[in-house]
Amino acid sequence: MARADQLQRQRKIDGYAVAAIAPVIALVPAWLIAVASFWWVFVQFYYVPFTLFAIVWFLLGGLLFVRPIQRLALQRLLGARKPTRAERDTLQRSWHIVAQANHIPPGKFVLAVSDSDELNAFASGGHLVVVSSWAISHLSHDDLCGVLAHELSHHLGMHTLALTVGQWLTIPIILLARIGFLLQNVAHAATDTFASRSSWGVFVGRTIAGIITIVSWLFLAIINIAQYISNAVGKGAEFKADETVVSMGFGRQLLNSLRIVVSSGNGERATHWRDRLVTSHPPARTRIARIEAQLRQMPRGNRR
Repeated sequence: MARADQLQRQRKIDGYAVAAIAPVIALVPAWLIAVASFWWVFVQFYYVPFTLFAIVWFLLGGLLFVRPIQRLALQRLLGARKPTRAERDTLQRSWHIVAQANHIPPGKFVLAVSDSDELNAFASGGHLVVVSSWAISHLSHDDLCGVLAHELSHHLGMHTLALTVGQWLTIPIILLARIGFLLQNVAHAATDTFASRSSWGVFVGRTIAGIITIVSWLFLAIINIAQYISNAVGKGAEFKADETVVSMGFGRQLLNSLRIVVSSGNGERATHWRDRLVTSHPPARTRIARIEAQLRQMPRGNRR
């Protein structure tokens, strides 16, 4: 008889995890510029080669895949928090069922909560699973199992790897953009205060402020473009995770959760292409149809 640890579902990089590298590549040029800016400030006090500075900065992102760091930093970075005692009990009851079905130690993952009035959940890092407070308080035990199984599927497919790297790369870009907008305000204030009597001074001040503004908006535009690419790739990853959930035996439970999304009026396909660009998940109705089709193809004894 096979041992339980031999039956444990293993992480395996699938095609969608590989495709998720595309938005990370889109971020790299802006990330290098942002890191170079911080490196320039750093070397005013202590010199290190830029290559070493950039490599160390990049590798520090690996800490986001360490469980203690995910508890301390990543969940806060993503706007999540530690569950209350009641939330933890509810989550753990469902999580233990999902973990047991896949022969995975329950303590291998970090469970966190995002305060939201919607049914939502997401996976990040190497072990973090975040569930909305609404889902915890309103979903049944079985339906919550389906949601958690879906997020576990993202981890098993390594879909969170490139996503987390991308989140790490955006930090210096966003920080530099914010500094840029701050300098823009300073430049405007200085122009109004000290150069108001000189047309040349006003021209120079407003030119500097305009350049800073353009650069800052370019940085944010690159982040948006990378996000659009990530959303396009992410829709395929959602379908793949749904397929894994069905193979785990939690297809019916996930269906119930998706039907709740539809009943709330959020299950339709976006009609405008701009709305589809900013949507990270495929329509709930489409996911339901695909899951139902997969369930019909399974032997009757394996359906749940």
